[in-house]
Amino acid sequence: MPTWCLEHLGGPPAGVLFRSHQVSMVFGVRLADGRDVVVKARPDDGRTASCLAAQASLAERGFPCARPLTRVVGVGALAVHAEEYRPGGEVLQGDSPDIAMRCAEVFARLMAQLAGVTVAPPLPNPPWVRWDHSDAGVWPAIDVLDRRHQGVVSEHIVQTAERARRRLLAAGLPCVLGHADFEAQNLRWQGRQVWAVHDWDSLAWQPEAALVGAASGSFASAGPPTLAPVDSSEAFLVAYQQLRGRPFTVVELDIAWAASLWMAAYNAREMALCGGSPAGGDALRAQAAERLRRANA
Repeated sequence: MPTWCLEHLGGPPAGVLFRSHQVSMVFGVRLADGRDVVVKARPDDGRTASCLAAQASLAERGFPCARPLTRVVGVGALAVHAEEYRPGGEVLQGDSPDIAMRCAEVFARLMAQLAGVTVAPPLPNPPWVRWDHSDAGVWPAIDVLDRRHQGVVSEHIVQTAERARRRLLAAGLPCVLGHADFEAQNLRWQGRQVWAVHDWDSLAWQPEAALVGAASGSFASAGPPTLAPVDSSEAFLVAYQQLRGRPFTVVELDIAWAASLWMAAYNAREMALCGGSPAGGDALRAQAAERLRRANA
């Protein structure tokens, strides 16, 4: 870290402000000259350069996200970059229709901005929305999950994912660039204004309706992943279409509901395999029939 910071940021770190490790390793660092920056390192899967270019484009246009400070640098098997530190703001708690509509406004603004960005598609897509994979079976091949005992995953989760995925694959809609981890924990608010959208490593290349549908189900996740209530997802989808200025077609609405289910099923499977919170699985069981009906799946 000291060598990398000196070479790419012009000074060594004097202290660590915070650190986290989920998909990426993220370090908030105070440099010796007093600057606060964020350094991110993640396994180099070929996606990071496109994600970073899109993030830089949005930051230049004034979208509320951190501005990248370096290009992506390969360090062994890792892709590393730095961005400005954007502290402050609060996580918006709750899953009501009103909160859904507030989040949908941000997502619509985000998608409109990304429509003007041209980058190489950031493939493969993040695993929790990778229903378009070509691996055997319903799930994308993820070794850390696949080597665990699959018997703890209920048949209901598997069957829900299978039905949602069949509907998604049958649509044949064009792909666009979008944020695929639009969760409460990745947004910060100051009052009713969004202050920062984080986690730009999680951009995806999928149909607009699928990206919006996934966001409509995940927007309320402020910790372990869960699934928003059906009426809140509906409020999210309605608000997004109004702000977008064009209603979804019948097929697009099907795909939005199917995508909300597939992401929830993926997360429920992961939580079951890793001994995590059952909340997402419980919500999936309670809502699957209605969401499958709306998806015509």
